[in-house]
Amino acid sequence: MALRDQLRIMVVDDMSTSRGLITQALDAFGVTNVTTAGDGPSALEALNAKPVHLVISDYNMPGMDGLQLLQNLRAGARTKGVGFILITGKADKAIVENGKKLGMNNFLKKPFDPMDLRKCIEAVVGRL
Repeated sequence: MALRDQLRIMVVDDMSTSRGLITQALDAFGVTNVTTAGDGPSALEALNAKPVHLVISDYNMPGMDGLQLLQNLRAGARTKGVGFILITGKADKAIVENGKKLGMNNFLKKPFDPMDLRKCIEAVVGRL
């Protein structure tokens, strides 16, 4: 069984269009076990109940940004080992450095094309 058939991914973004673009790209790669959340708190709740292998999260979200979500995941016993990719429109050095300190596995700058997303995911989990 291929990795893409077993891989469970959660996409977290407050914009439904962005969630849709990412899930469409994942579907095109053959990754079909994908859940989504529109904000950090609901993502945390779902992940604590049923962890996934990888979280792909937007940085800029109201209430809880992507790095705050990452920090909460790393603090949780059930979620501390979850892979984490941050997607941001402003990949400034401070955000990336802070993400690395918190345990971010990879990041991707918006806008991106699907092949960039695939390479970013494969750098974390292995070949899809």
